Amino acid sequence: MTTLPIPLSNPKASYLEHQEAFDQAIKKFLDSGYYILGPEVQGFETAFAGFVGLKHCVTVNNGTDAIVLALRALGIGADDEVITVSHTAVATVAAIEEAGAIPVLVDVDTQSYCMDPNLIEAMISEKTKAILPVHLYGNPANMPEIMKIARKHGLLVVEDCAQAHGARINGQMAGTFGDAACFSFYPTKNLGAFGDGGAVLTNDPDTAGRLRLLRQYGWKDRYVSNIVGVNTRMDELQAAILNIKLPFLEADNQRRAQIAMRFCQALQNLPFQLPNMAENTEHVWHLYVIQSEDRDNLQRFLQENQIGFGIHYPQAVHQQPAYLGRLRGSDNLPVTEALIPRILSLPMYPQLAMEDVDRVIEALKAWAKQR
Repeated sequence: MTTLPIPLSNPKASYLEHQEAFDQAIKKFLDSGYYILGPEVQGFETAFAGFVGLKHCVTVNNGTDAIVLALRALGIGADDEVITVSHTAVATVAAIEEAGAIPVLVDVDTQSYCMDPNLIEAMISEKTKAILPVHLYGNPANMPEIMKIARKHGLLVVEDCAQAHGARINGQMAGTFGDAACFSFYPTKNLGAFGDGGAVLTNDPDTAGRLRLLRQYGWKDRYVSNIVGVNTRMDELQAAILNIKLPFLEADNQRRAQIAMRFCQALQNLPFQLPNMAENTEHVWHLYVIQSEDRDNLQRFLQENQIGFGIHYPQAVHQQPAYLGRLRGSDNLPVTEALIPRILSLPMYPQLAMEDVDRVIEALKAWAKQR
């Protein structure tokens, strides 16, 4: 019998799980005559704002644009410094620069792999205007401590929630601590479209109003630009897909948690460092990331056994050619630099069968035994 490969992620599986509903939604979209910023977008903005627990949701074309527009809507731009991390998707830092601001880097902590609040104050300068924590892998950053520092110094906070749809701290949803929350709906996310998509959420009506202007050329009245804006609108098709998926998000996150717990229990005595979960924190397991001292050999073994894996990320942002040597804080990131050669992401998506989870576990046990 042929053994099928196990992918790292599988967006098509979510389509197959609810195929009839998706097909009907797509037909409804095609029949409607609305293709951009129509009723599906409006419906999703209302529903997602309700899910997160904020008053306003403004959809955009992708998660990177969400960060750019959030910063611009909050008045952050040229020569303003934004404190963030290097252990993140490059989009986080790229968006800060696209907004005209200056990224300043602090290290992550060894437990959550998210921003270490203890390192923030040392990097605050007279130019600092905001802190941009990243809720990485589905694990929220320590927002209570980050918010204390922000309030003490009068700084804005923009949360990068691209990997943390539904994550919570003490029951409070990630994205509801700061001044704005930025989400991505890239197909592999916990809430993923079948193409690109993003959103900014906020409780402030003025910020929401500026976001709506910014996303479409600064238009309040069509073809009249009140401010300088861009074109970053969500398609009706992607909103229709997200409207189908949103009601299943909590159940999907629970399934991810079940898979993660299976991994945690089965791998605890093997030569891997497993993910850590802080008390009173609800991790939504966008990725299940282990550490290995012998990652290269582990990768080869998994590949030989047709088991998908990922490296998130093969280089920290400050190590990449485009950013090398030019970001303040990049010379003092020991935890980030220690993580990069060790991290490896295992298969993780809600439709992953437990038999395949066990196959991954058995492969990891076999690799550990032969070392």
